[in-house]
Amino acid sequence: MWELIKAGGWLMFPLVICSIAALAIMIERGIRLQQKKVAPSGLVQSLAAKLHQGRLTPQEVTELQMSSPLGDLLATGIQYSGGGLEYMTLQMQNRASTLIHRLEKHLNLLGTIGNIAPLLGLLGTVLGIIESFLAVNVGGNTDPAMLASGISQALMSTAAGMIVAIPSLIAYRHYQRKVADFAVEMEEQAGILLHIIHGAHHSPVIDDLHAPTDIPHTSSIISNSVFGQKTAPSATLSSSSAKQSQS
Repeated sequence: MWELIKAGGWLMFPLVICSIAALAIMIERGIRLQQKKVAPSGLVQSLAAKLHQGRLTPQEVTELQMSSPLGDLLATGIQYSGGGLEYMTLQMQNRASTLIHRLEKHLNLLGTIGNIAPLLGLLGTVLGIIESFLAVNVGGNTDPAMLASGISQALMSTAAGMIVAIPSLIAYRHYQRKVADFAVEMEEQAGILLHIIHGAHHSPVIDDLHAPTDIPHTSSIISNSVFGQKTAPSATLSSSSAKQSQS
């Protein structure tokens, strides 16, 4: 292996560095971007019963936030659910942007390696051919043996550039598509959470009995939210119509 690297010239060293970096990124992203670690299926459905009954404690919300990026997004929505539908949606969108950015970590570097590796190989090819012609000119003859070193360098660097670039680009496209799929799934789960919390009137989503005293009660926050304001007029109208019928 070392002899092959030496035969390719000095440009083989940056190609070796690129190959090591690309391999490390592919392994790291392969471990991180797993379905069960990013967006476990049915996570929001498993929370539906507790959300409707208001039996979700702050400790459970914290554990949900630490479990996965999708859990982090859902926990953000639950924590800001008392501010109303629009405020909750805005906070979840901001958090989703941060989480997607984290999922795309190192992918730009992987794509860059895939793009520059063939150029480094091409540069090695050009330098090898130049070295061959210089050897011919200096020697003053056209002995084919004198061209062997430069041609070997040209072919070796070109092959090394392609070997590094092809897997890097394949992995880059694969992980990029995987992140896009996770983003769609997280958006779908977030929409289900919005419907569960603000689609119908129910108990507070967090059990205030288990909450610390310094945290404001979710029930009081929801009563002042946009959702609470929308449901209040209907209750007022029903009470007034009942009084008129009695009179």
